[in-house]
Amino acid sequence: MPAVPEAFDTVVRGSIRVAYLVNVYPKVSHSFIRTEIAALERAGLNVSRFTIRRTPESFADEEDQAEAARTIPLLDGNIAQLAGSVVRSFTRRPRRTLNALRQSLRSTGFSVRALAYFAEAAALAERMERGNIRHVHVHFGTNPVAVARLAARLSPITYSFTAHGPDEFDAPLALDLPGKIADAAFAAGVSSFGRSQLMRWSSPLHWERIQVVRCAVAPHFLEEDATDTTGLATKRLTCVARLGAQKGLPLLATAAARVADTHDFIIDVIGDGDGRAQLEEQIDRLGLTGRVRLSGWRSSEDVRRALTASRAMVLPSFAEGLPVVLMEALALGRPVIATSIAGVPELVDDANGWLVPAGSVDALAEAMKAVLDAPYEQLREMGQVGRQRVLLEHDPDRNARHLAGLLMPFL
Repeated sequence: MPAVPEAFDTVVRGSIRVAYLVNVYPKVSHSFIRTEIAALERAGLNVSRFTIRRTPESFADEEDQAEAARTIPLLDGNIAQLAGSVVRSFTRRPRRTLNALRQSLRSTGFSVRALAYFAEAAALAERMERGNIRHVHVHFGTNPVAVARLAARLSPITYSFTAHGPDEFDAPLALDLPGKIADAAFAAGVSSFGRSQLMRWSSPLHWERIQVVRCAVAPHFLEEDATDTTGLATKRLTCVARLGAQKGLPLLATAAARVADTHDFIIDVIGDGDGRAQLEEQIDRLGLTGRVRLSGWRSSEDVRRALTASRAMVLPSFAEGLPVVLMEALALGRPVIATSIAGVPELVDDANGWLVPAGSVDALAEAMKAVLDAPYEQLREMGQVGRQRVLLEHDPDRNARHLAGLLMPFL
């Protein structure tokens, strides 16, 4: 695929239009999508944001508030509007519309979900045609790709998608990952590992269209003044994670209880989720109240400040793609403790952090002790290595130019 120039000098900036579709957008945990869209717009594209469902979150971050205001929900409680899109699609293209409905029913069985996907696809196709948008890029290879795939059957548009994992790779056949790749203009993994999983679940005939498009950190993590090293002298660790089964936070609490026998420290956990009550109970039971602190979701700037005030970042995940928060910590010159899973070893090694086996409380506790015992100069050097790696691989404007080059033939 052709590379995109530094800027689209041969066209009027903003005249090249592309749609983005996400299941729920914006979300605090999806800030990397906002970063990617903003970088594409700086490169000259005009991006229309669509979401299947309106986000239930309230945002402290003004950029998230603005992003929510400019994002169009396909499901917005207006059944009549969805039905109107379906009727108009049948009127304009009866054969294509009937074939798309049959495809939806075959894929998911005769169910409310199949009909919902079909109606959402009709609404998306109609809005894209109205806006003269020829291509939609989707984040996550789950139900939003199913909607985009149906929309491409309803109208002369194309779609591509970025798969992050682990959800797509946990149920590839149930999600019809092979079919989604076969019909896509291209598919992308966020790491070489992710690309390999897309290749694993697709025909070799389609491997040429599978790319690596790495996520990027927000620009304020890459600023020159983002390398304040005073936090390296503290005994503070930070974990930024959704409080759910995939992130392994109960393992972190168990390891912290062991480390507390010999070391002084504080762990600030930024994030929330359905595992919060259980984690709070465990923290209280292990006598870690005041030592492991749950602060809920915070803005991107709050995360930056917390990481800057920390000695290191710790993330004991059981399943991942390639966490952006690891990139953010490294960009700020903070070493990380992470599990050796999925794409993580492509970013983290013993030059910039500690990789531990997933699920091992012993290894996690030992890594935490090593961080707390490490001299300042060692942590500073590891942080410098990590920052340079992020600057090379996860710069938003460089990565957006790569993605724009993949999109251009279809715009």
